Amino acid sequence: MLVAIDGPAGAGKSTVARAVARALGFTYLDSGALYRAVALSGADDPASVAIRFDGDRVLLDGKDVSEAIRTPEVSQEASRRAADPAVRAALLDTQRALIADGDWVAEGRDIGTVVAPDADLKVWLTADEAERARRRGQPVDQVRERDERDAGREHSPMVAADDAIEVDTTGLDVDAVVARIVDLVGAMAP
Repeated sequence: MLVAIDGPAGAGKSTVARAVARALGFTYLDSGALYRAVALSGADDPASVAIRFDGDRVLLDGKDVSEAIRTPEVSQEASRRAADPAVRAALLDTQRALIADGDWVAEGRDIGTVVAPDADLKVWLTADEAERARRRGQPVDQVRERDERDAGREHSPMVAADDAIEVDTTGLDVDAVVARIVDLVGAMAP
């Protein structure tokens, strides 16, 4: 089974997806970590960068960069790099190979529309701009700029899949959001 969780920055995708995967006993794919690692590497050719996951750790060319890829500067650069068709194509292949077998919770901005349009469950996490800015520790205008860049890019723009179920996380704690998604998965069971 594949659960795709998409949405804008600061909606809670990573935190929620990781917790949903843990609750269901699924493997977690943090697609944003791939883009962040490419941004941190500064490599012109994303295919030349060796990115691996070791549990919750992200390894870039064998080095643990789990914390380094979470800075606001790397986040902004990752968003810019994600607009590059060559970067998207290279990482698309990587993501599809990872989720080809087994039970996964994958999160990003185009998992349900591009990476895995045949996902069993598609969730669009959202929250109002002020809440997302607070969560990210950024001014609202930076969050808005990121949304516009992610939604307006030519290749793989950030949009909700037509069949995605929207979950607004504004004012909700992580446990409530996780419970909602776990319930959605449970409702799909035969």
